[in-house]
Amino acid sequence: MRKAVYEEISIFDTLMIRLYIAVTIERILDQIYVLPEASKTLMLSYITADSFQKGHILLKADRVEKAVYFIKKGIVRAFAPQAEQDVTFWFGEEGETILSMKSYVANEKGYENVELLEDCELFELKIDMLHKLYNQDIHIANWGRRLAEKELLKIENRVVSTELLSAKKRYDSLLENSPGLIQRVPLKYIASYLSITQVSLSRIRKEK
Repeated sequence: MRKAVYEEISIFDTLMIRLYIAVTIERILDQIYVLPEASKTLMLSYITADSFQKGHILLKADRVEKAVYFIKKGIVRAFAPQAEQDVTFWFGEEGETILSMKSYVANEKGYENVELLEDCELFELKIDMLHKLYNQDIHIANWGRRLAEKELLKIENRVVSTELLSAKKRYDSLLENSPGLIQRVPLKYIASYLSITQVSLSRIRKEK
């Protein structure tokens, strides 16, 4: 189900929708980089609100993705299919960004699948339009640079965490940074993210 952020229904309903949706997406945009009002309004005019059901595969491996998404409500996981089982390497929750970096930067096929673990409400911005806005508005270009920096840092942190930290330390970090995930994400995906079995995960949790 999709509707434009500024879709007109009635005068009253339109004002309420603008107030409710715009405040939420503005908060998300500001977490990345605070834009002047004129630039923010320009970006908002190209953002749509979407809702998808639990289990929907939002991004697919070996496909050039056409949009960047921001999570208004819900939980997602990024995974890569393997011979025996999927390998989960990232979770996203409210306020976070979903994108394929290869598609975003190079317009190439991505390597990840992104699955919705709950019914989700998302904001969507087409990548081609975003790149046009970069050329049109220096403030939006700066926002995009900051977005790329943040996403690259996330990737680096995931790689370093996987290579250098024990499963217990990674679990502790997950609890510290995203405590709500443990209650909302099936333990099999938490175990996959930690690269351990569910039995080992149960043992770590009992030690807490």
